[in-house]
Amino acid sequence: MNGYLVEYKKRLVTADEAVRVVKSGDWIDYPLVLCAANELEKALSKRKNDLEDIKFRSTMSVWPRYCVEADPDGLHFCWNSWHFSNADRRNAPKGLAYYIPMKFSEQVAMTRNIPTDVFMATVSPMDKHGYFSFGAAASASWASIEKARYVILEINSNMPRVLGGNQECIHISQVDYVVESSNPPLPEIIPSQPSPVENTIAEHIINRMRNGSCLQLGIGGIPSAIGALVARSDLKDLGVHSEMYVDAFLDMTLAGNITGARKNIDRYKQVFNFAFGTRRMYDFIDDNPGVASYSVDYVNSAEVISRNDNVVAINACLEVDLFGQVCSESIGTRQISGTGGQLDFVEGAYKSKGGQSFLCIPSTFENGDGEIFSNIKAILTPGAIVTDPRTSTHMLVTEFGIGDLKGKSTWERAETLISIAHPRFREELIKEAQKMNIWRKTNRIY
Repeated sequence: MNGYLVEYKKRLVTADEAVRVVKSGDWIDYPLVLCAANELEKALSKRKNDLEDIKFRSTMSVWPRYCVEADPDGLHFCWNSWHFSNADRRNAPKGLAYYIPMKFSEQVAMTRNIPTDVFMATVSPMDKHGYFSFGAAASASWASIEKARYVILEINSNMPRVLGGNQECIHISQVDYVVESSNPPLPEIIPSQPSPVENTIAEHIINRMRNGSCLQLGIGGIPSAIGALVARSDLKDLGVHSEMYVDAFLDMTLAGNITGARKNIDRYKQVFNFAFGTRRMYDFIDDNPGVASYSVDYVNSAEVISRNDNVVAINACLEVDLFGQVCSESIGTRQISGTGGQLDFVEGAYKSKGGQSFLCIPSTFENGDGEIFSNIKAILTPGAIVTDPRTSTHMLVTEFGIGDLKGKSTWERAETLISIAHPRFREELIKEAQKMNIWRKTNRIY
């Protein structure tokens, strides 16, 4: 028998046996999204009455919250998240989920300076050399592993084996326990169909892209629209350096738009920190030498991002004020998502030679009563979190155009933002700008 298989067998236990190492007061770290623990947490939930003050630290986990469900009063388990998922968003108002503010590029450094007792992760099966791939997310796993008393892996044969640049795998000798799961299918997110407004926003951006651009995309309708438009275009030699890998990149690759030939670093490689999409995309990144998974302190470093020329960063936001402050993560004080890597890429793309950072937002939103409001506001909603300070904001995009804010004074910014606001709100915004003394008599009247 292969020596690594012998070591594997020594560490192989059931989920119930593995979670016996958890003791009251422990901090349990999960990797993000698909790579959090699933059946291990289900086993741990059964120990509720034996444990007190167990704190989870996760990032946008998409597996079931067994411990939260088992402890609806939050007396035994406490869920903390670096970036809210849909479940976190629902649980936070009940006091069952708490947000940890961060810039994603700093998660590795932060993790090395806070307590971690147990690390649990869903990984791919062990290869012939004794390595498990972290699969869909390298993230900050090694920082957690270096701090943890125990490292427990949950093997899922559906997890892609993703090759990498750094910290993308772990050896059997570095693991305390291995649990073979029932191999449930990985959660998927189907790309949303772009709305007409999102298609218009995507067209504005496509017109600013050039051959050899290096792309970062977030999630949602606009990345889907970008992918579809690029796949039908004659753009070529595009590169990928993105916090998140989404189906739009696969579409552009299959259409021949992405080669990475003009990247300055990681040439010919599509670089990302984590992947979340469809099974089709998971199959594409599996054992694919054309993609490389890196830890987040590399992928999201503004200095690393800027080393590629013509970086195009495309992200969504929720509201912007006339000073250029951008909120992308909360509605008032209600946490919706997180800062994530948006600010990292806003700053990294701007520092790139020829780089462009686009923050995309429909000009209006409609509430449940059918009332229409402007997403460009005089000031942010009270309590709204500033994700991108005005000093960092580069370009805002609505269906009415692109507003470049860099190097502009307050009155120029106000004029630029009002020019891409919905026409029905422009007069009101001008009056507000006048009250705040950021409007000159020479400003254009829209």
